[in-house]
Amino acid sequence: MKRRTWLLSAAGLTGALVIGWGVLPPRSRTGAARLWPPVDGEVALNGWLKILPDGSVVLAMPRSEMGQGVHTALPMLVAEELDVALSRIRIQQAGADKIFGNVSLLTASLPFHPHEIEARPTKVKVGEWVVSKVARELGINATGGSTSVADAWTVLRLAAATARASLLGAASLQWRLPMAELTVADGVVSHPSGKSAHYGELAKFAAATPSGAVTLKDRKDWKVIGQSVPRTDIPAKVDGTAQFGLDVRLPGMVYAAIRLCPMLGGSPGAINANAALAMPGVERLVRLQGFAGTTAGFAVVGKSWWQAQQAAQAVQVEWQQRPAGPLDSRQIEQELEAAVKSKEGGFTFYETGDTGQAEAGAARKIEAVYHAPYLAHATMEPMNCTAQVKDGKVSIWAPTQVPQMGAAIAARVAGVDIDDVDLTVTLLGGGFGRRLEVDYIAQAVRVAMDCGGRPVQLIWSREEDTTHDFYRPMHVALLRAAVDAHGQVTSLRIKSAGDAISPRWMERGIPLLAGPIDMPDKTTAEGLFDLPYSFANQQMSHVATRKGVPVGFWRSVGHSHNAFFSECFMDELALEAKQDPVAFRRQLLKDAPRYMAVLNLAASKASWGGLLPVGQARGIALHESFGSIVAQVAEVSLVNGKPRVHRVVCAMDCGTVVNPGVVAQQMESSVVFALTAALHGQVDIVDGAVQQKNFPNYPMLQMAQAPVVQTHLIVSTRPPGGVGEPGVPPLAPAVANALFALTGKRVRKLPLQV
Repeated sequence: MKRRTWLLSAAGLTGALVIGWGVLPPRSRTGAARLWPPVDGEVALNGWLKILPDGSVVLAMPRSEMGQGVHTALPMLVAEELDVALSRIRIQQAGADKIFGNVSLLTASLPFHPHEIEARPTKVKVGEWVVSKVARELGINATGGSTSVADAWTVLRLAAATARASLLGAASLQWRLPMAELTVADGVVSHPSGKSAHYGELAKFAAATPSGAVTLKDRKDWKVIGQSVPRTDIPAKVDGTAQFGLDVRLPGMVYAAIRLCPMLGGSPGAINANAALAMPGVERLVRLQGFAGTTAGFAVVGKSWWQAQQAAQAVQVEWQQRPAGPLDSRQIEQELEAAVKSKEGGFTFYETGDTGQAEAGAARKIEAVYHAPYLAHATMEPMNCTAQVKDGKVSIWAPTQVPQMGAAIAARVAGVDIDDVDLTVTLLGGGFGRRLEVDYIAQAVRVAMDCGGRPVQLIWSREEDTTHDFYRPMHVALLRAAVDAHGQVTSLRIKSAGDAISPRWMERGIPLLAGPIDMPDKTTAEGLFDLPYSFANQQMSHVATRKGVPVGFWRSVGHSHNAFFSECFMDELALEAKQDPVAFRRQLLKDAPRYMAVLNLAASKASWGGLLPVGQARGIALHESFGSIVAQVAEVSLVNGKPRVHRVVCAMDCGTVVNPGVVAQQMESSVVFALTAALHGQVDIVDGAVQQKNFPNYPMLQMAQAPVVQTHLIVSTRPPGGVGEPGVPPLAPAVANALFALTGKRVRKLPLQV
């Protein structure tokens, strides 16, 4: 942040204040002209903000909107410090420019424990430094890891405050009046003498006016931050004018449907497309290699997507298994269970005390094995991309979380310089980490290269989307605890096994950061090595595997299954200690007041220990992820032998809350998403092929099954934490713990079946 703060006062193009551009190589500075091309009357005060002649503001938006409300939250930061109405701020997608880089997704994969940073091996420390430095030089522009608001919190408010100071300075110089006597309201600078001007009238002079010292507003003076402001993207989504990837329409556009080898990692052999190419509206077939980690196959181009899709299904093809042989999820599960039970220790992410000695002197030991399956993302908008390759230039319209990576893969496929790629980010019909991948962009560009300069819109069917995902990895964990003669838990040892995501993602999208040997991936053990509970002896390790199934980031990543492992086991330990689950956790959180406050708030609001209707029970879980702490209490019954969740009470400490309404919406979204996975989510692979193909056998939670969700927020002055993902991890263990309270049966495998 010190580096970014300094850049706010650095002189940039034509005397304007430019964030980030001043220290980038000359080639990277072309982003300035591409982002803010000269327009009469419009003035760019810095790399983030532009003032229009009428005094309205344009914000360069570096993050993708996929339902999380970022296109409302970031303008709120600007509105607060710039003193303009939120309705006066427009956004312009920043695209792939490096100045808006967010390295959080990369550094998030690096292993550390907040209490014992120095305990990390030297090679890990060096690796962290290298990845962080290279990532910053690359300026990776990504939306993910619940980092959008947290990453922009300081720099964007400083950008707005700096622009405001320059505008006030311009008015002061023009009017020859002390700046201290000037006030701003709704973008109008005024003086008691009667002089006034809106930002549009001052902007040109302000671009050449130094800002001087810049001070952010005191939170007691906030008028926008902390308010439940309606999301600005809702009207367009209601009236149909919002443009998602599937809504792109261009003159002369054709459509492409894909068909990939049904066996993961396989490829097409002999192809007979004669009958398919003779069908109405069909133009051509384009073979597709395994771009960016995908399975190989082909695409059929037609005048409409339905014509292309029907023809693709009519192609006769001999599919070939991958050279290493077919994948089988049941066999992989058995191998992972064997790995956690073996003597191989894996990589130890955190260790304190001596678990071996504690176990040797234990009066009794508790041991449990937990399982989490492969999961698909199942975004409502399937993968799609529109591409045009013409005159040595590539134009892309894509719903992507990583525009810079998308532009890079497009340049690589088309054989052009990245400066010859123009990428427009549309709205995303769901992301959840799936659109951190760029496979569908590579495919669209390859097909467009054979379409004679015409734009082509490539769309995956729901079946292709489900059977060729980058899945959340299957993980298995062995949890062991030692209990002394007084019934106190003296040690906790957790060993998990499963594929690491970050090395595979870097191989696909950022080869520069992928080495010949995988670094330890923090996402495999996050939420386990940093538990808040004060067990004197702990050891948290992970055996990283590479089973061949394509894996990727999935909403809340490793926390999504690790919270299930740890919080269910905490209830097992509470039972062993003959304590109430909440009381047991409180005993272990005496040195963790933030966690204690969240736990107590959830228990209080849920009336923990109070009466429930006959046939219902409560379960609780507590977990921190992405800088935020969430506790959830689930009220559950059995209906026709299946779990039914009636109410989920959520308590959250996410630091400073920018928009309480959006936070509540994201908690509701997280509960529905997580409950879908907890009750239904499972991807089975047999003979290399994914068995689930569409919603009939990969179902979503239905509206009638959705519980009441109540969200309660801790008041905090800390910087904002994540919001879009932290509500996911505690849900499955809270429901599982409620099921045990209801039935006396411990469920240690997802999806939950009693």
